[in-house]
Amino acid sequence: MREARVLIVEDDPAIGANLERALTTAGYHCVRVGTASEADQVVETPDLVLLDLGLPDGDGLDVGRSMLERWDTIPIIMLTARADELDVVIGLDAGAADYITKPFRLAELLARVRAHLRAAGPRHRGAMVDGALTIDLGARRVLLEGTEIGLRAKEFDLLVELVANAGNVVTREDLMARVWDEHWFGSTKTLDVHIATLRRRLGEPAGQPSRITALRAVGYRWEPAGEWPDR
Repeated sequence: MREARVLIVEDDPAIGANLERALTTAGYHCVRVGTASEADQVVETPDLVLLDLGLPDGDGLDVGRSMLERWDTIPIIMLTARADELDVVIGLDAGAADYITKPFRLAELLARVRAHLRAAGPRHRGAMVDGALTIDLGARRVLLEGTEIGLRAKEFDLLVELVANAGNVVTREDLMARVWDEHWFGSTKTLDVHIATLRRRLGEPAGQPSRITALRAVGYRWEPAGEWPDR
């Protein structure tokens, strides 16, 4: 799956560089500009925009509105020192998906970026392909060797998370937060039930080798296509 593209519109070089470095480290492809005019010249459609409202050559609100005319479903997170309630309301009414005041905590910002990209993902991503498996993110369809597999919503989201991190362990806590709810405090037994069902829907009999490797008390790992066991 391709990296999500994040457009950073920030006129402060230090803040912009820190954002770009953090997002790149987190696995995103970043484009950074520092003015309203440069933002208007961006051609490639981003998956998400971080937009500073205090730009030297224009009002960030106008920039945001212009972007939404070009990319009407792109989530925009506004970054600003304007903390008054009225400013927040104006920003959200202008079409922003989120509004974060400076100074902000980087960890929180990254969490919000992840949340908005998850929500927007089906609209902005195409397909994930792993050997004989194809996941159509826009249509929320899964094909295995050309045959469609019917998955329920949580099963689909769980499969996407595992395949997106193919070869790496995704912890139980991360899967619960990403697929169910970031504030989930209940038992994670439901995760094991969904994994078992997902294996069955993938045509893997109970007790047989699986594309989904369990690491006891840790999490699950999706085995890339080259390492799949024989069906």
